[in-house]
Amino acid sequence: MKPRSLKLSLKNRVALVTGGSRGIGKEIALTLGRAGASVAVAYHTNKAGAQKAVEELRRLGVGAMSAATDVTDPVRVKELIESVTRQFSRLDILVNNVGDFEWKAVADSTLEEWQRIFDSNLQSVFYISKAALPVLRRHRWGRIVNLGAVGAERAFGQAKISAYSAAKAGLVAFSRSLALEEARYGITVNVVNPAIIDDAELSLDEAERVHDARFPVGRRS
Repeated sequence: MKPRSLKLSLKNRVALVTGGSRGIGKEIALTLGRAGASVAVAYHTNKAGAQKAVEELRRLGVGAMSAATDVTDPVRVKELIESVTRQFSRLDILVNNVGDFEWKAVADSTLEEWQRIFDSNLQSVFYISKAALPVLRRHRWGRIVNLGAVGAERAFGQAKISAYSAAKAGLVAFSRSLALEEARYGITVNVVNPAIIDDAELSLDEAERVHDARFPVGRRS
């Protein structure tokens, strides 16, 4: 399918996309690049995927870089923001697209597993947003886009993904609060709640299981 082009220009803007080496994150990075933005692709372990994304961005004629990081580590996050600003001298757009997923009932979950889901889906957004705000404020124009999950704005609950559901609902509340705080600096904060996509981490068969888990007694109406 031919990619859509944005009907706006992001020329001279710089974007940072976490989890940008594959899936939704990579397509977001490429879409921003097609609109003229320079793009930093942050990744955790998928170096090859990140480099491929950078190559595709450069073929679009825009600036691009990749950077390894761990968004659950505030020290690594601060280093990421510094690396991007060294490369491009500014940062205008931050897309938070990282979030682990665990299919497990509360009774079977460990404290460590629960914390890992919250760290990747919620704490990470706090860390990177806080680190990026001083840079975003410089030009009194900034955009923060956080990737949630379908139903998060309604505080959805589904069996076997309690930590993920709670973290994504918390992300919506966090984003609303941050938007109110940063509006005076020309910074907007929004959440995009995409539906389930078919990828290596969550197949469409698994998606059906997630959907069916919402109806434990077999009723959908």
